[in-house]
Formats: sequence, C-alpha cells, structure tokens
Amino acid sequence: MPQKLKRQLISALLLFPLLIPMVSFAQDIVPIYFFKTDGCPHCAKEKVFLDKLKQEDGNIEVLEFELSKNPENIDLLKKLSGDLSMDVSGVPITFIGDGYFVGYQSDEIHGALIKKLIEKHRTEKCADIAGPIINEFQEQCEKEKEEQNKKSQLSIPGKINLPFFGEKDIKNLSLPVLTIVIGAIDGFNPCAMWVLIFLISLLLGMKNRKRMWILGATFIISSATVYFLFLSAWLNLFLFLGFIFWVRLFVGLTAIASGTYYLKKYFTDKADVCEISQSKKQQKIFEKLKNITRKKQLWLSLVGIVLLAGAVNLVELICSAGLPAVYTQILSMSGLSSLQYYGYLLLYIFIFMMDDMVVFAIAMITLKNVHLTKKYSRLSAIVGGILMLAVGLLLIFKPGWLMFG
Repeated sequence: MPQKLKRQLISALLLFPLLIPMVSFAQDIVPIYFFKTDGCPHCAKEKVFLDKLKQEDGNIEVLEFELSKNPENIDLLKKLSGDLSMDVSGVPITFIGDGYFVGYQSDEIHGALIKKLIEKHRTEKCADIAGPIINEFQEQCEKEKEEQNKKSQLSIPGKINLPFFGEKDIKNLSLPVLTIVIGAIDGFNPCAMWVLIFLISLLLGMKNRKRMWILGATFIISSATVYFLFLSAWLNLFLFLGFIFWVRLFVGLTAIASGTYYLKKYFTDKADVCEISQSKKQQKIFEKLKNITRKKQLWLSLVGIVLLAGAVNLVELICSAGLPAVYTQILSMSGLSSLQYYGYLLLYIFIFMMDDMVVFAIAMITLKNVHLTKKYSRLSAIVGGILMLAVGLLLIFKPGWLMFG
C-alpha cells in the first residue's frame, strides 16, 4: 500500500470518533410548538425567553401558532386537545417532546421547565406527541385548500368593485355589516327612545334656538364620547386577555342570554316600556339635571347636559343587554390594526347615535316633538334576539366563523 494512502487512512480513522458526536449533535433538533395570541402579556414574556434560548442553543426549533388571527390554528389546537385528552384553559400553550404546559409565569418557573423538557427529550429520546398530529393536520388543510381552489375557479370571484370604495374582498364585508346591524339594534331600544323624548321636550321649552342647538349637540357628542370610551375599554380588555376559553364562553353565554331577553321582550312586552328608566331614583336624577340645564349661565347648562349624557348612557348600558361586550369580543378576534379597531368603534357609535341625531335635527327644525312608532324598537328586538342567539352559539362552538378580516 502506498505511503500516502496509508497516512490518509490513519487520519480518517483518528477523526472518525470525533465526527460521530458532531453528526448526532447536528441531528438532535428539538421542536418546540408554541401556541400564543397577540396582546397576551404571558405569551409575549415566553416569546422573549424562547428567542434568547434560540440564540444560546442553535439546535432547537420554535414553531409559533398565532390563534387570534388564524382560525386554522384554533382548529389545530382543538384537534391536539381532543387527541391528547388535554384541558385548554388559556394561552400560551407549549409542547416539547412528550410534555406540555399551559401558561407562563416567569423564566425561573416555566423557563426552567422548558429547559428541563428539552434536556429530557434529548437524553431519553422521548416521543414527539404534538409533531405527528400537527403534520397530519397541516397536510389535511393543504388538501382542503387545493380542493377549495379548484372549486373557486368555477364559482363567483372573491372580490367586487364598489363605487367610490374600489375593489373589496367579499368575505371582509361581513364585519362592517355586523357592525351596522348590532349598532342599529343597540340604538333602537326603549331606553334610548325615552331619553331622546325627554331631551327634546326639555329643549323645546327654551326660546333661544341657538342655545337649543348648542345644548342638544353637546348632549349627543357627550353621549357618543361616553359610549365610545366604554366600547374601547371592552375592546382593550378582550385584546389583553387574548384567546382564553372561559372568557369566550362567558361572552357567548351573555349573547345567548341577550338573545333570549330580546325575543322574550318582543313576544311579551307589547307596550315596549323601559323598566330601568321607570325607577324613582332615575327620575329624581333627571329632574335635578333638568333644573341645571335651565340655568342662565350657558356653561352651567353645558355641565348639566354633560352630566345628563353620562347618566343616560349608564341607563342605556343596562338596557343594551350585553350588546357592546358581544360586539367588542367579536371585533377583538378579527386580527386588525389599531386604526381599524377604533375605526369600527366609530362606525358603531355613528350608527348607534344616528336615530338620536336625525330625530333631534327634525325636532329642532320643526320645533315639534318627534315620536317614532313602536315598530322600530320591536323590529330591533326580534332581529337582535335572533342575531344574538346565533352569535352566542358561534362564539361557543365555532369561534373561527366570527374571525373576520
């Protein structure tokens, strides 16, 4: 054997033991399946930890599944929870090897647990309980998408051209429609009508028309502002909580209760009277505010009107039967930008206040009190009842159907 070939053979034999661990180490990739929602503080905390861990250990792979913007990931999580007989009570949810855990308290507690599960997976060669299920689910989704694409080539196109608005995706029109419908139902209720009549009768007794318009506009703007702040608070609460099952369940049950209330009201309350506004305590408060609005100083009247608007909206919130909470829960699931979220809230408020603005303007121009027939509120009761029942059932059983955008 030539001398050069001998040296090459000896070198290869000497390096072979060193190459074995390097090859096995390079193949020792540990997958981490991380289910999270945007806006969830615990998810954000775990993500920071996982990002640092990836920098320290190049042989881990973090696969993220965002839930609030992707209904497909919600279905995947449901399949995992069903196949593994696990209880999903919130996020984040993390799968490593044959173990998983829900929540993330701190790096010292759950961060240490992540490292422990990674080490266990490497040393004991544990089964990857989540990986096969996820792969199977994703393959199935890909097949369904391919079939859908084939069908869509023979169906109606997904986009239409609208005058002034340009090209719009048909599926994205559902959220504006839902906003308009719920806002209108929320606006047409006996409490809102009773308060409107009270305001008009209060202002028609004044001789100064400019003062009437100023006080009326102040009332409407104040009412809209208070309601907008209330809706914003609900929206930010749901965005903060993220995908938590019991919160969605609670809102779903609230929607079902609201729907039942509206349907019962439609069939039993023919007089269409607001029970809340009939209380003696409310009547006394409004009587005091009525005296304040008739002060000679305009600024005192404005203060009184603002207080009246605040009190009125507190009454209307009770009469709304959970509509704002249900709507903002649906909105928080739609995966929009901050500008879009508040844009939809403004649309809701505009629709909600439209009846007040129209009736007030007619009354101020004609100097006559305007009475809407009971058909409007009764129609909103039957439509609202059916809509809330449907929304409640979808929130509980098919939340992905309510994720617009």
